[in-house]
Amino acid sequence: MTLRPSPVDAADAHELLAEYFRDRTEGFAELDVSYRTTFPDPAAFEPPAGVFIVLDDDEGAPAGCGGIRLLSPGAHGTRYEVKHLYLRPRTRGRGWSRLLMRELESRARGLGARELVLDTHHSLEAAAALYARTGFAAIPRYNDNPNASRWYGKVLGEGRTDQALP
Repeated sequence: MTLRPSPVDAADAHELLAEYFRDRTEGFAELDVSYRTTFPDPAAFEPPAGVFIVLDDDEGAPAGCGGIRLLSPGAHGTRYEVKHLYLRPRTRGRGWSRLLMRELESRARGLGARELVLDTHHSLEAAAALYARTGFAAIPRYNDNPNASRWYGKVLGEGRTDQALP
């Protein structure tokens, strides 16, 4: 498994995002909830505004993705948002989502982030468990994403142990 930066509009990244959006749309339909698909602006995922990562499986085939993008500063300073975290179903359960989250956090730190935030839907229980395992805690709503019902944050402390946001 390898992790590599990629333009968000590269063919393999776009294919992964299309799968992600299809998966979300189908999952929300089962809940009788509509899902609004919005492909991201590529500029939002170009350094220093952000980065998009593609995860390649052991055979070198694209198997997952995720990105970070710069938001306006938060209470702790420079703030980035985790977006579009996705692993193809055949690759789940291998710990790769934690590795992808660790890479995104490392990239955010490299760009000067002091805080990471993300949003998700309450029906995505595996995602919530991943966020808890990687140090995120529930925070108040910070955006108006119609697809989200939960918000999480993590302080990236300088010279101290990382802390979940209060």
